[in-house]
Amino acid sequence: MTTVDGSDGPEFSGPSIADFFPPAIFFEGNEFFQIDRIMLLRLVIAGLLILLFWLGTRRMRIVPGRFQGTIEVALDFVRINIAEDLLGKVDGKRFLPLLTTIFFLVLFLNLTGIVPGINIAGTSVIGLPLVLAAASYLAFVYAGLRKHPVAFFKNALFPPGVPWPLYIIVTPIELVSMFVLRPVTLTLRLLMNMVVGHLLLVLFFSASAFFMVDLGGWWILAGVGTQAFGIVFTFFEILVSLLQAYVFTLLTAVYLQLALADEH
Repeated sequence: MTTVDGSDGPEFSGPSIADFFPPAIFFEGNEFFQIDRIMLLRLVIAGLLILLFWLGTRRMRIVPGRFQGTIEVALDFVRINIAEDLLGKVDGKRFLPLLTTIFFLVLFLNLTGIVPGINIAGTSVIGLPLVLAAASYLAFVYAGLRKHPVAFFKNALFPPGVPWPLYIIVTPIELVSMFVLRPVTLTLRLLMNMVVGHLLLVLFFSASAFFMVDLGGWWILAGVGTQAFGIVFTFFEILVSLLQAYVFTLLTAVYLQLALADEH
């Protein structure tokens, strides 16, 4: 950056798209097994979740302690408020492992974006959101074919009660909306929220450091303002992380409900 008198001054370094493509840590140059900071983060969080729920459920007691009680409340949130509310007890139990995995994996990886020293969500690179959206989509197709082997695709693409000439318009729309846009929108909704959250948080806190440390003087007041915005937005990002995990899981359950509906 150039100062008012034309001399060179400190340069502000803001967030960049390069943040989402860190250098490889392990297996550099390997096209299939290269592990960077974000991929390592995903593996660590997956391992921690397995360990957390194993420890919380390995010795279940009738009167749970605090740790077991917390795990039970978290699991019951997905089981009761998402799976059973939308799918009923029978189908909810069938698809509960998928819904539980999606919810907690998305939630914990979203929250890594506000952890000091990590500062980036594991869901802010398209790979994982795409894999989870594909799992949701495959479960939707599987549920539909299992419940309605013959009529699932037929009724999805050719809704009953529509005059046959209108199928020329209706069928392509149904094909795109049901079998293309659903996994795409699931992926992009989660991805873009986490990308924007990371960019804003880095912008606020890097601007605070620039104003307070590099410029000093009266610029410290501007740094206090950006620091306050960063703190407020951190709490907002916690809410967004929870909402995105809930919405992703809820929409997966909604799609399963549509696939299992008797109208098919």
